Amino acid sequence: MRILAIHSDYIEVEPMKKAVKDAEEIKSKEKKRFDEVLVVFTSVEQGDEDAVSSSARLAEEVIKVAEQVKIKNVLLYPLVHLTSKPSAPKIAKEVIFKAEELLNGKGYTTSHSPFGWYKGYTMKCKGHPLSELSREFHGPGSVDVKPSQVEPVSTSLRAENTLKSQFYILDLEGKLHETGEFDYGKYPDLKKFMTYETKKTRAYDKEPPHIQLMKDHQLIDYEPGSDSGNFRFYPKGRLMKSLLEKAITEWCVNYGAMEVETPIMYDYEHPALKKYLNRFPARQYVVLSEDKTLFLRFAACFGSFIMLHDATIPYKIMPLKIFELTKYSFRREQSGELAGLKRLRAFTMPDMHTLTVDTESAKAEFENQYGISLEWMRMMDLDYEVGFRVQEDFFNENKPWYVNMVKKFGKPILVEIFKERYAYFITKFEFNFVDVMGKASALSTVQIDVENSDTFDISFIDKNGEKKRPLILHASLSGSLERVIYALLEKEALKMKKGEKGMFPVWLSPNQLRIIPVSEKQKEHALKLAEKLAEHRFRVDCDDRDETLGKKIRDAEKEWIPYIAVIGDKEIESGSLTVTIRSSGGKKQMTESELIEIIEKENEGKPFEKLSLNMRMSKLPVLR
Repeated sequence: MRILAIHSDYIEVEPMKKAVKDAEEIKSKEKKRFDEVLVVFTSVEQGDEDAVSSSARLAEEVIKVAEQVKIKNVLLYPLVHLTSKPSAPKIAKEVIFKAEELLNGKGYTTSHSPFGWYKGYTMKCKGHPLSELSREFHGPGSVDVKPSQVEPVSTSLRAENTLKSQFYILDLEGKLHETGEFDYGKYPDLKKFMTYETKKTRAYDKEPPHIQLMKDHQLIDYEPGSDSGNFRFYPKGRLMKSLLEKAITEWCVNYGAMEVETPIMYDYEHPALKKYLNRFPARQYVVLSEDKTLFLRFAACFGSFIMLHDATIPYKIMPLKIFELTKYSFRREQSGELAGLKRLRAFTMPDMHTLTVDTESAKAEFENQYGISLEWMRMMDLDYEVGFRVQEDFFNENKPWYVNMVKKFGKPILVEIFKERYAYFITKFEFNFVDVMGKASALSTVQIDVENSDTFDISFIDKNGEKKRPLILHASLSGSLERVIYALLEKEALKMKKGEKGMFPVWLSPNQLRIIPVSEKQKEHALKLAEKLAEHRFRVDCDDRDETLGKKIRDAEKEWIPYIAVIGDKEIESGSLTVTIRSSGGKKQMTESELIEIIEKENEGKPFEKLSLNMRMSKLPVLR
């Protein structure tokens, strides 16, 4: 399909005579004027025969342009001469009319010029830099278009972009409130979350603060040698991510999930995978290999489902759980929506799937995993808002169940209710972190999938020896691990904005204790002490650089070191340590054993790893 969008002061259109047999019938040939309008000349091409998908894509592109030029009036103008390979008039007509309906449903005042007619028109273009914009996009069956030129946008994603749904606030008493009528006085972040979801303004006006923080702390940085949305992890960032990987893997395995590993790319033409692609709201990377078109996975679903298809599963072992920590998953997010670690194109997704025998067991597992996600968020010490998305009939049938989960959270939640499913799930929850700029990001999430056991031919054997289709839960109990780091950094940015000190949870801090000698005279003692303490279950380094004591302390503060121990003659003589504790801001005299006990208690029950950097700061490179 090809479009030419012109932001116009006005256009006057006058039908002259029919040009094709399938021309629409019109009541009058009078000239019609449209003022302050986005005129979208449109040519539907061969390969755009899926009218539902093509009309959704047309509406999506028109909305993008209309938002850029800030206009709500649209005129769709069929113009076959934009292409040398037009579709059949009947198809083009259906696409134009469906797109008009979708745009009107999204709040745009949309019309179309008479289809299949020769027309005269007079138009005045605004003349600003965005007043004339062209777009070209193709369906998979387009003539002379290679697979690598086709943007792989699923039908589900297009349907989501034009979805008709209603948002409500569900309170602890089970009452649904219109979002505009709820009193948000006690819940300012819920209001920000609601605004973000309903307005769908994803792009940032300026750089989110976590980006500068991740660079300042030498954790993570952009990778200029890769595609946008792909990052390099320095040793400290890699350590934090590794600890999160270990933590969430332990949670899932302890919950009873079998850990597996599957490929990162799959055949575009595999029948089950092809169907699933169109039911998942995400864009894919396309990879060409010999005579095959492959795509990079955006979740562990593909490999897990093919594996479960091959399995023999008796009902007695249900619910059955399978888990993979995907390193990496890929989604070709739109460049304008990329935002540091919040929204990126390559990410690590802990992905657990649970097979259940029926709706009631699916609901039980869903609620269990909701509870586990609550525990995970408490461990991460993150504030968040809860959102549910659910099909209307399912919500009405199970409202008390949803209210019970609201009470477990202890605050009102946002509910999106849609009449028709646009994807494979019937309900899902998301725990959303709200950042410094009022943007929300989903972390923990679970969905109930009612389609893919059919799509992938997955079955279990019931007590009568018959094959039955399970319901499948998709769960990421933490959300992507890059996004967890984003949330941790943004949380500290919020604190710093209020004048408080930023710091990581002690168990995630790359350096947990720094030993600082007062002068050259105490350096050897400080190094020996650091080596001795490093034998315990925490991370310690020593600032042995030829810098002043003041600079060393300031640098430790900038790095958010949780515990800073200064060693002078007095400490050497007494055998005690003067320790600055970042969480309280105070100083305390303590023995080595007391300090060891405090830090080991912070790490208790959490995974541990050594930092792959030299303990001596004088031996460290500056990585950025």
